[in-house]
Amino acid sequence: MFVRQAKEVARQWVGAEGSQAPGFQGAYFAGSANWLADDAGFPATSDLDVNLVVDGPLPPLKLGKFIYRGVLLEVTYLPRNALRSPEAVLGSYHLAGGFRTRSIISDPSGALTALRDAVAREYARRRWVRTRCEQAADGVRNFARALDEARPFHDQVSSCLFAAGVTTHVLLVAGLKNPTVRRRYVAARELLAEYGRLGFQEELLALLGCADMDRRRVERHLAAMAEAFDAAKVAIRTPYRFGSDISDSARPIAIDGSRELIERGLHREAVFWIAATYSRCRTIFAADAPELIARFDPRYRELLADLGLGSFADRQRRGEQIVAQLPRVWEIAEAIMAANPAIED
Repeated sequence: MFVRQAKEVARQWVGAEGSQAPGFQGAYFAGSANWLADDAGFPATSDLDVNLVVDGPLPPLKLGKFIYRGVLLEVTYLPRNALRSPEAVLGSYHLAGGFRTRSIISDPSGALTALRDAVAREYARRRWVRTRCEQAADGVRNFARALDEARPFHDQVSSCLFAAGVTTHVLLVAGLKNPTVRRRYVAARELLAEYGRLGFQEELLALLGCADMDRRRVERHLAAMAEAFDAAKVAIRTPYRFGSDISDSARPIAIDGSRELIERGLHREAVFWIAATYSRCRTIFAADAPELIARFDPRYRELLADLGLGSFADRQRRGEQIVAQLPRVWEIAEAIMAANPAIED
């Protein structure tokens, strides 16, 4: 299937179902689809992100991942106020990329199209690129600050993982690249190679804790995570923000996508999503199947030990190391911005 075909399926879903959402104001493509050519093949290990813009109260949970006419969609509700002005979008690294190309699916009032035109004109201005990089750097600090011994330990682990992982977003935003989720370390590697900074990838992976992890260990952790995934997708009962990520629909991304990276020799870059998904499975076990914790915790804790996150003291230390490394991350980001010919003053 080509990207244009996957997009057409998404348009059909918006017309038939998404547009029926209370307060519907429009819809647009978000995420990696906006960085792919329409005649490119749509990856089997990816979903197609669609944001539904609504005016009024948001549903408690996003629709998340589901298959529609053979395409894995991920649908998120977005409050209209989040798109209140071009400046609000240009300053948000999560939102700006969705308005840099012809991304609008449905726009009854014409407001989204006008917003897209305004954002696209200013997207590559240096001041906005720097603002988005600063927002990503703040995200690193916020994840590190969220580390609290009173929280469940799988949440503590997630705080460390995402504090480390968002360092890649600082760089990707500087390079006008997609701040992707699962493949963030792969994308960062490609960016750093493009700018002659590939050696910095080792420092990013060290912050994650997997710089020295070999393929055999990553394969072992993926196999353990896959077992936990298959148990968690059956056990889940409690509404969970990331529940659709632990489902049959999402398995090609979480499991097959990770295996694909390992087979490409990018086993270390696969670790982030393996660990993040494993932690989400642990969240489900804690809420809905505590009897499974004893079965799956030993292998989960084995992964944490390999990452250097086995104890709260370890996690606290890692959070401090990540924040301490931010000036170096920012230095690389500044160098990328300076060398990027697409960035305009």
